[in-house]
Amino acid sequence: MKPLSVIVTSVCDVFAWFMIVFGVYVINNGHNTPGGGFQGGAIVATFLSFLLVAYGGRRFLSWVREGLYGFLEFVGLMAFFIFGCVGFPNSFFYNSLAIPEGGAPLSNWIPWSGTISLMNIAVGCEVVGALSLVIVYMYSSIRLVDTGAGMGGERGHDRFDR
Repeated sequence: MKPLSVIVTSVCDVFAWFMIVFGVYVINNGHNTPGGGFQGGAIVATFLSFLLVAYGGRRFLSWVREGLYGFLEFVGLMAFFIFGCVGFPNSFFYNSLAIPEGGAPLSNWIPWSGTISLMNIAVGCEVVGALSLVIVYMYSSIRLVDTGAGMGGERGHDRFDR
């Protein structure tokens, strides 16, 4: 897949970074507003699709590190499990770190909503890792199928032969 025009890459350079910021905002404020870890993670992972379409496959694969996304997925799953187990004296997924109305926060690192927002962040990390790996593996499988004889492979804006 070859890169697209200068206009498309310029728009990607400007717009894609806003997607990352908006996705992180949705993840962090999922306990107050509609959205959360899954929705914000999907928004952040869409950034990779923008890079793939705008800059082409070679540059995309030179930027992407599969191990990083696998590690992000693992950390998100483990953090979700650990935050779910924090409330075990009462029940699984009990919001034990929540601050009652008018109460003083336990520390600056624990949000007022308790484990709910921490679990949103964990789900966001897992979804970013998983969906990014899906995008990478889907593109890699397209490249592996391409035999060069016109059988299979990708058919897109850079293929003119039929």
